[in-house]
Amino acid sequence: MRILLVEDDPDLSRQLKLALSDAGYAVDHAPDGEEGHFLGETEPYDAVILDLGLPKIDGVSVLEKWRRENVATPVLILTARDNWSQKVAGFDAGADDYLTKPFHTEELLARLRALVRRSAGHASPQLSCGGLRLDPRAARASVNGEPLRLTSLEYRLLHYMMMHQGRVISRTELVEHLYDQDFDRDSNTIEVFIGRVRKKIGQDRIETVRGLGYRIMALEGESDA
Repeated sequence: MRILLVEDDPDLSRQLKLALSDAGYAVDHAPDGEEGHFLGETEPYDAVILDLGLPKIDGVSVLEKWRRENVATPVLILTARDNWSQKVAGFDAGADDYLTKPFHTEELLARLRALVRRSAGHASPQLSCGGLRLDPRAARASVNGEPLRLTSLEYRLLHYMMMHQGRVISRTELVEHLYDQDFDRDSNTIEVFIGRVRKKIGQDRIETVRGLGYRIMALEGESDA
């Protein structure tokens, strides 16, 4: 899962990038509204964390531009404690949730998980696909109760596919949502990671749809109960 963080405070940005990376997200950072608007318009993100008090272009204006351009990415806005009018303006501009500064990082991560989950149409905080389970709160996965040992990229791949289970996902889409902007992207490496994940979760859980991509499904006879 890939997140855009638009925040001009360097200390807070470093803190949030580290926390988001530790939680299993690929993170791009924009220090001002101008760069944030460009990235949000041109790159596919699973969610955006947007400060409203930004240099160059304020956060509300950035959000209004995105929505006019039909960018539907869910947005969590960050606002100053005493500026309730900014919260209202943010929601009216198309925000999906807000958090008031200062905040606890765990609350931001919880709100972000809920935002991503709702946007993908999931009600439960845990993802399941037959005997395969993934808990975004702990960034852990298991098969039939047995914990899986996954690298950060393997976890991101499995998380994204389980968020969109039953749908065919192209290699290009996986590349766009697994790696941050600075990563040396190569769609051929997706096959390598698919192979690694298959060995850990069971070869038949990820189907190759020739010429189109991959689809994750429960095995025949399995249920999500």
